[in-house]
Amino acid sequence: MKIHEYQAKVLFAQYGIPIPKGRAASSSTEALEAAQDLGPPPYVVKAQIHAGGRGKGGGVKVAQTLDEFTSRVSEILGMTLVTHQTGPEGKKVLKVLIEEGVPIAQELYLGIVVDRARSCPAIMASRSGGMDIEEVAEKTPHLIHREWIDPAVGFQAFQARNIIYRLGLPATLVKSGIALITQLVKLFEQLDCSLVEINPLVVTRDDRLMALDGKVNFDDNALFRHKEILELMDPSEQDPLELEANKFNLNYIRLNGNIGVMVNGAGLAMATMDLIKLYGGEPANFLDVGGGASAETIANGFRIILSDERVKAVLVNIFGGILRCDVLAEGLIEAAREVVLQVPLIIRLEGTNVDRGRELLNQSGLDFIVSPTMAEAAKKVGQLVQRN
Repeated sequence: MKIHEYQAKVLFAQYGIPIPKGRAASSSTEALEAAQDLGPPPYVVKAQIHAGGRGKGGGVKVAQTLDEFTSRVSEILGMTLVTHQTGPEGKKVLKVLIEEGVPIAQELYLGIVVDRARSCPAIMASRSGGMDIEEVAEKTPHLIHREWIDPAVGFQAFQARNIIYRLGLPATLVKSGIALITQLVKLFEQLDCSLVEINPLVVTRDDRLMALDGKVNFDDNALFRHKEILELMDPSEQDPLELEANKFNLNYIRLNGNIGVMVNGAGLAMATMDLIKLYGGEPANFLDVGGGASAETIANGFRIILSDERVKAVLVNIFGGILRCDVLAEGLIEAAREVVLQVPLIIRLEGTNVDRGRELLNQSGLDFIVSPTMAEAAKKVGQLVQRN
């Protein structure tokens, strides 16, 4: 789960991490009130969307006067912001963050992420912070320093000192730098984060460390422990079909193709999508109904897939174990009768009660294509989409 920058900075403040004064606004009136509360200019107007690259995309602007500030807010609020992370369609800016201008002496990078290769969190830091950090990572990776947090012993004070010295901070900032890194690690661990990033972490001209930007992502599997974090979710940033799937505890992820996919199990989903691509197709989604799905769950998942206008055909690939094939068939029949089926539906069943499941499908009077193998089903759905 992702949150906005202004929400991340509220969390930073709760953990004692220094941030600029600022306030989020959803209208020009609210933005002007926020600026007046901050005092005299300069002000910074920052688009609030769940994507990086906002500065390069024109979503972050500095205003030196109140008139310039009003103009900047009008430019950004309501714009469709296109960055390298939004895709060409971009995202509409519904909220901005208004902050005080900060006199910057140096821009650094500091982040914590889960290193899956080592099965532990990794702290990353670089003297080359700011908008071009991706280029730094690609072209000069030796400029990014790392410290891994061993789960058996936890974060150690010497690791914070290592990072501070590698960043080349002056002696006057060593103590505050160690405190900042320590608190960032606490935030990461206590809130079950998958990513915490400060880019840039700045040294101000009056010799202070400050988080000028903030990005925080959370592990979805741990959100049951953090009801307060769930309240930070912005529905406008979520895919409507993914939100709908969440209501029924379905694992749904929107992809870029035109073939709807329903499976029971993540491994089977990946294998199915690989086969679809092997035969020239492109999956429109990843939908895992789970091992213990009921007929109602199947029906809900089927309706969600068909509500995607891009879907030109649907492939259902189920291995019946806990989820019996006859239960699956009942759910598909129920859903197909409620929703006008205007695209081909290819079904591959195998496992518990498979004969009864196929019998139900054949006797339903509905237009199903039943394939005996995964490969044949993937090939068939690819051919049908190409014809259409």
